Amino acid sequence: MAQLDETDIRILQSLQQDAKVNTKELSEQLHISKTPIYERIKRLENDGYIKGYVALVDNKKVSLPLIAFCNVSLAVHDDEHIQRFKEEIKNIDEIMECYSTGGIYDFLLKIVVRDLDAYNRFAFEKLTKVHGIVKMQSSFVLSEIKHTTVLNIEK
Repeated sequence: MAQLDETDIRILQSLQQDAKVNTKELSEQLHISKTPIYERIKRLENDGYIKGYVALVDNKKVSLPLIAFCNVSLAVHDDEHIQRFKEEIKNIDEIMECYSTGGIYDFLLKIVVRDLDAYNRFAFEKLTKVHGIVKMQSSFVLSEIKHTTVLNIEK
């Protein structure tokens, strides 16, 4: 995997701000012709620096305004149980993110649903059915202070 240079970093910064920016616009911003820009983007994609392109949808506008964070602990911590947990979690649509954490709980889940009733149904009909969960603790977002997807990439 190649080391990132200043141009690669500037390309990544531009694409994080607007993934729809085209090669022509990037070449004008960076004062480099379109072909090297295109080749660099392809290399950044192939090397895994760029994982994909998405449209960020406003959860409130699509009637999914409730965000909850749920800490969960597993009863057993061997490889088989952890792998089974991970596979089951990946198949639950309401779970947007899942992180393995250190501390009191084993995992932190970010859940997006319509309302508290939907969260209640999710918790009792889906989350409690995940094999191995022994403890859960939920917190609900009252207001969003900061939410960004832009990484501060430095050389």
